[in-house]
Amino acid sequence: MVAELGRGTLLLRALPEKATSLMPVLRPVLGDQLSVKLASLRGIQNGDVVVMAEMPQETSYVRHHKQKILLTFAAMRHFAKSLAESGHTVKYYRYDQDPPHDYASMITRARQETGLTSAIATEPGEYRLLAAMQKLDDIDLHILEDDRFITSRSAFAAWAKDRKQLRMEFFYRDLRKQTGLLMDGDQPHGGQWNFDSENRKKLPANLHPPQRPIFDYGADFEDLRQFVDTTFADHFGSTAHFFWPITAEQAQQALDFFLDHCLNNFGTYQDAMALGEVTLFHSLISTALNMGLLDPLAVCQAAEAHLQRGAAPINAVEGFIRQILGWREFIRGIYWLKMPDYEALNALDHEAPLPSFYYSGKTDMACLREAITATRDYAYAHHIQRLMITGNFALLAGLSPTAVNQWYLEVYADAYQWVELPNTHGMALFADGGIVGSKPYAASGAYINRMSNYCADCKYNVKDKLGEAACPFNYLYWDFIMRHETQLAGNPRMALVYKNLNKMPHNQKSEIARQAEYFLSSLDRIGPRP
Repeated sequence: MVAELGRGTLLLRALPEKATSLMPVLRPVLGDQLSVKLASLRGIQNGDVVVMAEMPQETSYVRHHKQKILLTFAAMRHFAKSLAESGHTVKYYRYDQDPPHDYASMITRARQETGLTSAIATEPGEYRLLAAMQKLDDIDLHILEDDRFITSRSAFAAWAKDRKQLRMEFFYRDLRKQTGLLMDGDQPHGGQWNFDSENRKKLPANLHPPQRPIFDYGADFEDLRQFVDTTFADHFGSTAHFFWPITAEQAQQALDFFLDHCLNNFGTYQDAMALGEVTLFHSLISTALNMGLLDPLAVCQAAEAHLQRGAAPINAVEGFIRQILGWREFIRGIYWLKMPDYEALNALDHEAPLPSFYYSGKTDMACLREAITATRDYAYAHHIQRLMITGNFALLAGLSPTAVNQWYLEVYADAYQWVELPNTHGMALFADGGIVGSKPYAASGAYINRMSNYCADCKYNVKDKLGEAACPFNYLYWDFIMRHETQLAGNPRMALVYKNLNKMPHNQKSEIARQAEYFLSSLDRIGPRP
């Protein structure tokens, strides 16, 4: 059975009957496919060879954070070891042992070394890899649909067909009905679909997140850490604070800890930011989900079970499930529906180079310094830091979407293009003109002050709108609004903003534009990263 999934791509939902009795085959597995339930590992039989490689191409197409590389290599090695211990034949190419450079050369070498002429693969998560797989012509390759997600690409395409706007909220409601999650019959549990209005509180000074579990990574981990630090010395970040799960068992431990110790406060403070608090009450399972160490539907069901037994409130459970069932599935659907043209969109014509502080963290703006420093040290920042701090500044400053997307893909341990691109390009930068979000997520310093304690430790005064001491977010916000009046004034969700702009005295507008231009021209910029 064949499914047509956008842009003419043909993927198999199941192997043709004639293929189920093939001679032994290669079964390539990528670094984000570390699940024994992977479509291409089902039906594995004697003589089949699982192929995995730490490919230089995958570490260099962008210069990933050192922790991302360390996480991927460590998790891949553990997964390969577990497959071998289960009796499967595994051909594993390590980075330090002359590995094949890319996917095509991995398949070619494995074919030459095993003599096998057929392969069964699961579709990759990124468009560039699928394109590379489809160019292979020296092997009989069957590509299976990746069914580790809650909804298929074809189902999303069917949902999106003929809709004038694609909005996550309506997609999320439909998936709630389909899965039965948080439903009482045909009605949402708790009487409403979304409890986000209850999830916007600032973190109290006397409330501190619990200490996270420490994992045992095994005897060889420190050698691998040193290898990564040395080999990828010019990549962003540090491995010193590595805390990610690298096996399915550790991922389950991380999930269980979150559900038992963090979920209760997650909802209320999920948008909060605080100095020195990196993880707050967030789940920290995005890497495990995106690598295949956890099943997304099972994660949602586990959270719902906590609600059912009274261990967590509805606003927390609904907010958490919405991030997975809603945003994660929606974003993936948008990616495959709109690629490859999507990444070239630049609806606001932003072209400014990235400021150097996105890598150094050296800026007088406390909020940006805090978010970027955490990103450097942990390969992590939570969704509001990414959207309303680094993303918001990029939007207001008119930074190039290409440069910003590359930065987000480089610096976060959970970043794969299918999830990074629509979130950054669409939601943070509005570069897609409204495909993902109904309006730009632009905000002044007032929002940052409301949701954090960053402003108390800042050189700038968040209360000042103009002047040398004024928070740059304040005048950059209104400068952005003025620059894009032609494009945005007709947006119903921006009507109040432009009503207020129209009341603003002309001399104030001129001073905002002047100060914004001066500030942006004074930033140290970097050119495109190779």
